[in-house]
Amino acid sequence: MAGSVLNGISLFSELDVYLFRQGSHSKLYDKLGAHIIESEGVKGTYFALWAPNAKSVSVMGDFNGWNKFSHQLAARWDSSGIWEGFIPDMARGEIYKYHIESKYHGYTADKGDPYAFFWEVSPKTGSVVWDLDYEWGDKDWMDTRKAKNALDQPFSIYEVHLGSWRRVPEEGNRFLTYREMAPYLAGYIRETGFTHVEFMPVMEHPFYGSWGYQVLGYFAPTSRFGTPQDFMYLVDYLHRNGIGVILDWVPSHFPDDAHGLAYFDGTHLYEHSDPKKGFHPEWRSYIFNHGRNEVRAFLISGAMFWLEKYHVDGLRVDAVASILYLDYARKEGEWIPNRFGGKENLEAISFIKQFNEAVYTAHPGIQTAAEESTAWPMVSRPPYIGGLGFGMKWNMGWMHDTLKYFSLDPVFRKFHHNELTFSIWYAFFENFVLPLSHDEVVYGKGSLIGRMPGDDWQKFAGLRALFGYMFGHPGKKLLFMGGEIGQWNEWYHEESIHWHLLQRPAHTGVQNWIKDLNRLYRSEPALYERDFENEGFEWVDFSDWESSVISFIRKGSSTDRKVLVICNFTPVPRLKYRVGVPSGGFWEEMLNSDAQYYGGSGMGNSGGLQASSSPSHGRPFSLSVTVPPLGVLFFRSS
Repeated sequence: MAGSVLNGISLFSELDVYLFRQGSHSKLYDKLGAHIIESEGVKGTYFALWAPNAKSVSVMGDFNGWNKFSHQLAARWDSSGIWEGFIPDMARGEIYKYHIESKYHGYTADKGDPYAFFWEVSPKTGSVVWDLDYEWGDKDWMDTRKAKNALDQPFSIYEVHLGSWRRVPEEGNRFLTYREMAPYLAGYIRETGFTHVEFMPVMEHPFYGSWGYQVLGYFAPTSRFGTPQDFMYLVDYLHRNGIGVILDWVPSHFPDDAHGLAYFDGTHLYEHSDPKKGFHPEWRSYIFNHGRNEVRAFLISGAMFWLEKYHVDGLRVDAVASILYLDYARKEGEWIPNRFGGKENLEAISFIKQFNEAVYTAHPGIQTAAEESTAWPMVSRPPYIGGLGFGMKWNMGWMHDTLKYFSLDPVFRKFHHNELTFSIWYAFFENFVLPLSHDEVVYGKGSLIGRMPGDDWQKFAGLRALFGYMFGHPGKKLLFMGGEIGQWNEWYHEESIHWHLLQRPAHTGVQNWIKDLNRLYRSEPALYERDFENEGFEWVDFSDWESSVISFIRKGSSTDRKVLVICNFTPVPRLKYRVGVPSGGFWEEMLNSDAQYYGGSGMGNSGGLQASSSPSHGRPFSLSVTVPPLGVLFFRSS
């Protein structure tokens, strides 16, 4: 390709530059990066890059033999730090990088495009000129998703790692492509009854083993599984099957790969310069400077991009605690206090609030969720009353206490009863998601079923009891792939879920239990409408620690019908167990985790019980219940 770069062509208005420098531009993906356009009858690609400390910036690639100097961009006149130019006849599919010469230290670097829509397949590191043209077919979903994603609706989320959900062993254990995965995943989600899929980060990342949490391409789905349009097809397909899509998003840190964001223009542009603020000791990665306006605009645009261009329904924000606290994972003397002497990261807190305000204003039908592991107050409350603005928060306390309890031999559970019941004391302080995520089945923790004590029968019964308790407990639900079939092995990102286990009845039983839990959960408003309201939950008895039995009632707002949940966390059946209920009549036994269909022993209550007028637990009526060993029962009032 001949030539020169045509300068004087720009996609930036003065307002764009002003908003960028102010940190409030939320659509930089339409301005920065590589854009295929036509200017004065000439087709080509417009390039724009923010590198305020560069002495020169050029575009190089296959088109010019990777010449570092032949296609120079021009710095804008307005001191914005933006370099731009138009290369005629440069079309979709061209591989490119930026060659940057810094003003300082004689530093030069060949960098990928931070705003690229597409990248070469790793381990190659070039950016690819691409467009985002796609004909969407999900209008019905998009028109109604605000109602479907409301906080008083069911959220049963299936967490998926794209590279290991399903592979093709006959072809060298290769990945499924986005398009290949679409019918398989949509069919499976419909079969098992989940409402949403949550993908671990799909954004381009150089190291597959990071599971996507070391992101460099904040505006590109990873090319390991296909093109941007292929990922659009996957989202579109899920939407057309009535399934919501949530993405993991990582605005906290980024890796130090030479072609990435680190030391971008010979200065610490995206990261803090002081390692006490700018380098994460646990993840060995750089921390974004959330106090720099242009970085805020970069990140907020990166969030908005997936909501607008890919029709995503929600963002789960990773490692929020590491953003909030200056001393996160640091020892005394390894962190810098804020201007008031505290450990709170004031700039990052402001950024989080700005992010949530921006995405909810532009896309009121979506939800954001925080992975936040501390007692920071009002994470899921609006910024105008002092909150961080998330729609929901992962309940890490519930997860930790519950798994600790379930890992105990049932003989000792009665001495830890409060670890099971304590969660209700704080259950309505936030809009909680109950997560049994990928983090709980890695790094030697073992699988969920592997943590259950006892023989195989007790392990499967314990796993079903865990899931039953989870679906009865207030809060939205999240389960990582493989848990729903009782996979024995810890998750490993280089292999598929062990689908062959479904040839065994015990594993099929667990999957059937999940299917029926999802069916019941989605059909009974009492189990989801008032997840975040104290009025939606009522203890019947939390004090029977000696038997390790709890019972409670869930209530909705749109119907008077109530759901009674009874859990027995020992392998000893409880016969003629008296449970108080608020009304007489017939109470239908809707689900029983001990049914033979799920792999249980078949103990139960023949489909339901008539309430007697014998008072119990402060209520005028009661049921005399057979509570099966390691069993969870769901009853519905008539």
